[in-house]
Amino acid sequence: VQLQASGGGLVQAGGSLRLSCVASGGTFLDWDMAWFRQAPGKEREFAAAMRYRGGTTIYADSVKGRFTISRDNAKNMVYLQMDSLKPDDTAVYYCAATPRVALSGLRLPASYYYWGQGTQVTVSS
Repeated sequence: VQLQASGGGLVQAGGSLRLSCVASGGTFLDWDMAWFRQAPGKEREFAAAMRYRGGTTIYADSVKGRFTISRDNAKNMVYLQMDSLKPDDTAVYYCAATPRVALSGLRLPASYYYWGQGTQVTVSS
């Protein structure tokens, strides 16, 4: 299984970016998908997740109302639309995948078997 993330870049505060992640080598429909992020000197933190087949979505409080996770199962793609970006959103963003996991585990990095290579998002003030 391989995940390839893209779409990062440099944006001014208040701007928007859309991250994409394409999955290959497995049964995408059966995977819970998530986005995590890691800022310099900080631990990797949960941003958003979507259950397999496009069910339940959950968000970190820090991004709720600004970020939207979605998936296109026909294309094996997961997206993260990021609006009203803040300098605190600056981080490397990773997509992650796992076979169906308990709802309580969706926010935990240890729940995810597969990780993309990360894409840098930088928000200037």
